[in-house]
Order: sequence, then C-alpha cells, then structure tokens
Amino acid sequence: MQIVTVKEVVEDDRPEVSMKTLFNEAIIEGGRTLMGTVSIPAGARIPLEGTGAHDQDEYGLVLKGSIVTMSGGEEYRVSSGQATFIPRGEEHWAYNDGQEDCEIVWVLVNR
Repeated sequence: MQIVTVKEVVEDDRPEVSMKTLFNEAIIEGGRTLMGTVSIPAGARIPLEGTGAHDQDEYGLVLKGSIVTMSGGEEYRVSSGQATFIPRGEEHWAYNDGQEDCEIVWVLVNR
C-alpha cells in the first residue's frame, strides 16, 4: 500500500486553480491510472480559454461546491455529491460561477 497526504503534495503548475497529482506513472510503476485533486476558486475557469481533452477517460467526484461544465458540446451543472465521466478525447471545460471553491477528486484511466 502507498499512502499520500494531500497537504504534502506539491501543486501542479496551474496558475488558475490548485491542482495536485496524487498518483501517476512515476509513483506507481506500470500504472495506468492518474489520480488527483483540484480546487477551482469562485470565478475561475479551467482551462482559461477554449477546451481541454485527455487521452484517458476522466472520472470526477465533486466534494464541495458546484461548477458549470461543458462536455461533448452540452452544458451541465455538477454539484457536491455528484460524480462525472468524460470519455477520452471528449473536449470539455469547467467554470466555477458560485461563491465558494469547488473541490473535485479526479481520476484519469488509460484503456
């Protein structure tokens, strides 16, 4: 077993949000999964412009707050207690239009 303490993990270089990668291929030899957290402050958008996409399937669990997100050309509101799935290659973005930070646990899975 490997245990990681979130507070001790150095943030990824993302100026608009607080993102931390907890597990990746460098930590788990031969791993096919990346896992991390992101805190999106009120008024922040990720990515800053346009859309993003991954080579992996993306799973997310909103722990706190809510976001407006676009995935696959449709907009959604995702709130605390809801989980999401975005297929690999699908363009998406997220915007926190609320008054509090939105905290999410994310997992990227290589098929």
